[in-house]
Amino acid sequence: MTDDASAATEGGVDDEAAGADLPPAEEGWERKTVAYRGISRRLAVHYLRNLGGELVGTDDPAAATRVDGDGWRVTLSAETVTAAAAIKLTEVTAEFAGDPEVLAELLPRYRQKAMRAGG
Repeated sequence: MTDDASAATEGGVDDEAAGADLPPAEEGWERKTVAYRGISRRLAVHYLRNLGGELVGTDDPAAATRVDGDGWRVTLSAETVTAAAAIKLTEVTAEFAGDPEVLAELLPRYRQKAMRAGG
């Protein structure tokens, strides 16, 4: 489903189709992709840190591309997309990998935070 303010896409991700932007996964982990428009990467990182994650490779939330938590990992990317003829929004895509039970708890909490921000 796509909505100009706070779009979300979700589903399982095929490792080969998704490319190198996927976080490392342990045996038995599953992958989920969630994308929201109208939030920044900095804000997505803030939400993930509030959910127990730690930045990997940088201390700057605006530059972060990976956040790891207990039983989960996320890679983040951001791009500008056209929502309507002259309206451009930032879309942040979060590629999750984690223990299925952990993701079952984490994803609804992340979605709730990210959807509020989208406007």
